[in-house]
Amino acid sequence: MNVLGIETSCDETAVALLRDSREILANLVYSQTDLHARFGGVMPEAASRDHLRKLPRLLDEALATAGVGWSAIGLVGVTYGPGLVGPLLVGMAHAAGIAVARNVPLIGVNHLAAHLFAHRLSEPAAPPPFLGLIVSGGHTLLAAVARWGEYKVVGGTRDDAAGEALDKFGRLLGLGYPAGLKIDELAREGDPAAIPFPRPMMESGLDMSFAGLKTAAVYWRRDHPSTAVPDLCASYLEAVVDVLAEKAIRAARRLSLSRIVVVGGVAANQRLREALPERAGEWGLAVHFPPPELCTDNAAIVAACAHHRFTELGCPGSLSLAPDPNLSLDGWI
Repeated sequence: MNVLGIETSCDETAVALLRDSREILANLVYSQTDLHARFGGVMPEAASRDHLRKLPRLLDEALATAGVGWSAIGLVGVTYGPGLVGPLLVGMAHAAGIAVARNVPLIGVNHLAAHLFAHRLSEPAAPPPFLGLIVSGGHTLLAAVARWGEYKVVGGTRDDAAGEALDKFGRLLGLGYPAGLKIDELAREGDPAAIPFPRPMMESGLDMSFAGLKTAAVYWRRDHPSTAVPDLCASYLEAVVDVLAEKAIRAARRLSLSRIVVVGGVAANQRLREALPERAGEWGLAVHFPPPELCTDNAAIVAACAHHRFTELGCPGSLSLAPDPNLSLDGWI
């Protein structure tokens, strides 16, 4: 079965073609970074219009890359939440039109569950149970994955997502948007112990908070304007990584899970990829990261999740699918 995946939940227009459960025939992503950089963040209306312009051409390009025609598509998967309602509607309208035209099922996909399927695509030999750490610009949460299709959220951020906290810090330093990669690069030149940034909620439970860290950075920058930017980046990033690592390890140990799977855009961060496996290894925990191209928002993970829902969970699909900007992963099948 060839599965067409469409992802437009935020500021990436993504189309993929997947053969069966994991053979990626095409996985194309068009980033709107340059469009939104002038605003310092995502402008929903501009994002919707850009998806509308780019998606038809990206669909044609994906088919050409895969070397198949429209008649070869047997299933369509599309993100229907969580995300920005305008961008979601653009992708869903295109997906529904294709499903009607080709008379194939339309399967709605939870964006957060799709991120977890990056692990299934990259390491099928390491199935659930595991602890999922989903960490991106819009989401930061911990989920116990008993099996594919069974998710229980056990912790999350109470305010900013980790990626959002990095982007806002980057804006403070004038690094542009998005700032995660630039902070990661500059941090390698700095001292992570140079500034005693706080680790909010470090000792309490499994929830996280990054708003206080962001505020501490604002005050430090105001009171110590001569602090070297690499030291600022290294210290700030270390605080974020410390919180993520501590919470993930604590959750895995409490739930007696031997593996941690890290997905989402921030999973591409090099400092997190270095620190978490080292610290988790002290407790006998294995840590898995997908390749960077599957960390960012992409449609291969959407197609993989749709294929599983249709073939293994028996979801029939529906053309009456509606966008759900606040869709939760907890209990979603």
